[in-house]
Amino acid sequence: MFDLRFFVYDVAKIVLLLCVLVFSVSYIQSFFPPERSRRIIGGFKGIGANIAAALLGTVTPFCSCSSIPLFIGFTSAGLPVGVTFSFLISSPMVDLGSFVLLISIFGIKTAFFYVLFGLIIAVAGGTAIEKLGMEKYVESFVKSVKPAACDGPELSLRDRLDFAFNQTRDTLKKVFIYILVGVGIGAFIHNSIPRELVEKVLGSGNPFGVVAATLVGVPMYADIFGTVPIAEALLYKGAKLGTVLSFMMAVTTLSLPSLIMLKKVVKNRLLFTFVLICTAGIIAVGYVFNIIQDFIM
Repeated sequence: MFDLRFFVYDVAKIVLLLCVLVFSVSYIQSFFPPERSRRIIGGFKGIGANIAAALLGTVTPFCSCSSIPLFIGFTSAGLPVGVTFSFLISSPMVDLGSFVLLISIFGIKTAFFYVLFGLIIAVAGGTAIEKLGMEKYVESFVKSVKPAACDGPELSLRDRLDFAFNQTRDTLKKVFIYILVGVGIGAFIHNSIPRELVEKVLGSGNPFGVVAATLVGVPMYADIFGTVPIAEALLYKGAKLGTVLSFMMAVTTLSLPSLIMLKKVVKNRLLFTFVLICTAGIIAVGYVFNIIQDFIM
């Protein structure tokens, strides 16, 4: 049966959180237009640049697809490809909105480690791509794109509030269907799928549960606001924490639509390396979460 109470409660809760979070984060984002972000990252060298890019990704509430234009802008402006990939991984995976949402569902310890491990994947992934000399596998037209010359006029308080409001409205329009679908699936799992089945497939009894959840998540496309209800329902039914978090990371970072878009700007070897590094990192993090689950929940 369909759990209507779960559906209504979670839709209302997630929509409210989404509006508050996207408005707040978008207001912060108004201080970091692309050219200013590029200058901030450009002030660091080596792994420090990867860390700066990953941290900057946490205050840019973009899905994996909308991060691609920023990737093009950063690369065309001369930033190392490994640094731009640190941003590309971090931005959809560990933004501030996901942190607060995870706190509300799983608690502050789980949210903290989720963000920490996500940043580690972003920094390590970008650094590995840089060390492997993947620069030559970026399509040539990307480097020829002319970056913006300046940030434009300084925004007033009213401009920033208008920007945050418009971002909130546009984001809600874009992801509302994913919220409904995600909560709908969660409500179905919550009331219809036997606990024994979930424990068998995604519980501690299956050593490959993390791998399966990650691979299932890759072809999907949804915002984190759509994946959290599914993860919440699976956890309630007996799935391991790391398994459901690996699913969430895979959906938000390695969705098929984003990979198709990325294929337009990088060559196959770089795309394959990116997917391999992220998949390995997500699977590793999933197993770590499964090990420490009892200590953080």
